[in-house]
Amino acid sequence: QVQLVESGGGLVQAGGSLRLSCADSGRTFINYPMGWFRQAPGKEREFVATISHNGGWTYYADSVKGRFTISRDNARKTVYLQMNSLKPEDTAVYYCAADPGGSSWISLSYHYWGQGTQVTVSS
Repeated sequence: QVQLVESGGGLVQAGGSLRLSCADSGRTFINYPMGWFRQAPGKEREFVATISHNGGWTYYADSVKGRFTISRDNARKTVYLQMNSLKPEDTAVYYCAADPGGSSWISLSYHYWGQGTQVTVSS
């Protein structure tokens, strides 16, 4: 069973950086494709980034391209999201997800979700 736990969120000033982690604490680990999504208050959940099962392919939302980097360490069962040059509009709850049955940039494709971690960027 997959159990995803996010960490690393917090409060940061605009222009700062944070690194989010998503660890699979389940007993059975499979190298699923993974994704990061975010949801701001009053808005729909939106795609941020996705990574293939071995890290060989990544894809980003236009709004974060060049600022965020997704990576994974399968030996540690962990996926990361390095966020640089943060902006107030990046403020949201960030969720990781595993095992997309379809397109990995679509939230409805995913079978497993973490509980989310809050990222707040002050201006």
